[in-house]
Amino acid sequence: MKGWKEGEIKNKDLMAPCGLYCGTCGVYIATRDKNEKFKAVMGTLYGTKPEETECLGCMQPEPPRKLYGYCQLCKIRSCVKSKNYYSCHQCGEWPCDMIENFGFATGIRVMKKTIPVWREKVAELGDEQGSVEWARSECERYLCSSCGEPLFRGAQRCRACKKDVADELDGSL
Repeated sequence: MKGWKEGEIKNKDLMAPCGLYCGTCGVYIATRDKNEKFKAVMGTLYGTKPEETECLGCMQPEPPRKLYGYCQLCKIRSCVKSKNYYSCHQCGEWPCDMIENFGFATGIRVMKKTIPVWREKVAELGDEQGSVEWARSECERYLCSSCGEPLFRGAQRCRACKKDVADELDGSL
């Protein structure tokens, strides 16, 4: 699939338990692509220095190689790990206050859209394949409907064709 390799889609390190699939995160994409300009843009957006704006997925084994500062402090990530789950889709208390009070409105919208999809995929295909197909569906969702170029979570317009994509994806930031 354009923008993501099969190994990325199957990489459990990128399967953020909250449903914010790391493979479509601008910080991850900038790190993966070694794109310093994009790291600076993402750092400006989140208030971090470009050299601190790096991540290889929030579910990396301990100790993580590169874990973004926000992800290190994520209460949702900690909660899932403390319950021995790998995702919020397994929790009967979802959506909880941590989801409802997440710091970014875009994140809340995405989580509420993706966790039900993850649940459906796992119910249909089992944990392993269902999670991979959920990740694949997230990558497919982040392709520009006009030109087919890959996008990132929170994108407001396509970098390739300049089409406004916010309303199709996650809404305005």
